[in-house]
Amino acid sequence: MASQKDVKNRISSVKNIQKITRAMEMVAAARLRRAEQRIEHLRPYAKAIRRMTRRTVEAVEKIPSLPLLEAHDEEKRVGILLVTGDRGLAGAFNSQIVRAGNRRARELRDEGKEVVWYASGRRGVSSLTFRGYDVAGQWQGFTDRPSFENARDIAGDIASQYIDDHVDRVEMIYNGYVSPLTQEVTTDVLLPLAAVEQLLEEDDSDGEGSESEERDSGHKTLWIYEPDPEEILKRLVPDYIEISIYRALLESTASEHGARMTAMRSAQENAGEMIDDLTLEMNRQRQAEITQEIMEVVAGAEGLS
Repeated sequence: MASQKDVKNRISSVKNIQKITRAMEMVAAARLRRAEQRIEHLRPYAKAIRRMTRRTVEAVEKIPSLPLLEAHDEEKRVGILLVTGDRGLAGAFNSQIVRAGNRRARELRDEGKEVVWYASGRRGVSSLTFRGYDVAGQWQGFTDRPSFENARDIAGDIASQYIDDHVDRVEMIYNGYVSPLTQEVTTDVLLPLAAVEQLLEEDDSDGEGSESEERDSGHKTLWIYEPDPEEILKRLVPDYIEISIYRALLESTASEHGARMTAMRSAQENAGEMIDDLTLEMNRQRQAEITQEIMEVVAGAEGLS
């Protein structure tokens, strides 16, 4: 059994940990609020890009010949982009992305396809490297506050891999932000955009009520394009890929801060429970020592009488 001094030291250590987890929870909460604001600002823009792209696709007489719009003859190599964080201490935030990627990789291998790995965030890169996988593309150091330039770098590298026939399809797996307590593992297809009408189609419940009202009423707003819709579509497709990756990065960042805040709060509560248990154990030992000393004094007094 540990001595009273050892128990006191353990209580002191747990209290220090509790202070650290409390500070980390407060930092994560502050960063989460900023991340939520960035998502709120981006979502309308992302929806507008999708709406514009869909309108342009409907307006063009012939889809222009773009490598990013064309599917390869065969899908032999499939790229999987894992969007994780640079740091841990966020519960299952990183591990659930890695597990989802491994599940998807097994499914692809069962279909006879080769998997090419890409990873954003140190945790994803280290997990894949630890498992012996070659990471064809890795991006690190910005997951706390990703910028659009980071998304553009990722999109440019992956698009080049697709255009050069190094991969025939690219899928992205990330944590979609729902609330600080809930993060949903989401899988999106980045490339190809061959079936662009289907990829850009949104449910009526996704906040585009104006278009659904137009369809229901049988009327449609007349759009005038300058330059031609074909030329606009050539510019929109790369932007669409960049915005998709940027939104995934922001969703992942908010999910990471929410998961870390929740994990630190849980750790703080567990530390409090441990302190209570250790304090109770220390009090019992102190009581036992006092009882033992009283018995020794009584025994000594009886021996002298």
